Amino acid sequence: MPTEFSSRFIDIFMTEVAKKKTALEFKSASLTVPALLLASNDLVCIDDILREKITQAPEFFKDSPLLIDLHRLNSQQLTIDFDALVNLLRQLSLVPIGLRGGNAEQNKAALAIGITLHAASGRNSKQGCAAEAGTPEPGASPNTGAAVAKTETSNKTISKPVRSGQRVYAHGDLIITATVSAGAEIMAEGNIHVYGTLRGRALAGVLGDTSSRIFCKDLQAELLSIAGVYQLRDDIPKAMQHKSVQVGLDRQMLVITEI
Repeated sequence: MPTEFSSRFIDIFMTEVAKKKTALEFKSASLTVPALLLASNDLVCIDDILREKITQAPEFFKDSPLLIDLHRLNSQQLTIDFDALVNLLRQLSLVPIGLRGGNAEQNKAALAIGITLHAASGRNSKQGCAAEAGTPEPGASPNTGAAVAKTETSNKTISKPVRSGQRVYAHGDLIITATVSAGAEIMAEGNIHVYGTLRGRALAGVLGDTSSRIFCKDLQAELLSIAGVYQLRDDIPKAMQHKSVQVGLDRQMLVITEI
């Protein structure tokens, strides 16, 4: 028979063990991060274009994590001051967290300041001084058909309002039967259906599925994106706002039609 002292000791020991087991845990997570695709090493030009983009949607870009993609730059054998580039991005309240397509020197510089490395996807960047687009998770390749075949269980249904600051991700289609507030972000590898007012940001086909669509009952979105091609609120036709619409992708352009 255990004594009272030994019983208390066992209780304390088991409590400490339980605390250690529940102190933390690792879970898989999906994170969609925009990529900065550079086609020029002119930091002044990059600064000008980024400032113009940020002015269009300051809240969207503020403190946004960013993946720097240098594969096009390096394919042209253009050098860039990586530390100066990172400092420039941080001054604009962007948060570079990863590097893709860097050479040995750039990779070393990135690791030295705590920026992780990601495998180059081989994705073609846009022409111009600097191109920016929403991309899948760092290292994920564009859709080649595999992302289209989704099981029914991978779809997600949300019946409560998605509030400002919330971020929802679905591995298939995302169905929301309530309102999406301004400042909220909803993302899906497949289609997005919002049976209420869409005021936040909606990103469909985030792994590159260009056949994905966005459907909503009342369009007031801050940003719409399909397979990385996006459109800000100011660019959405006024005739389509406050309407029931579907958004599709045609030749790398978003097409919004009333339903």
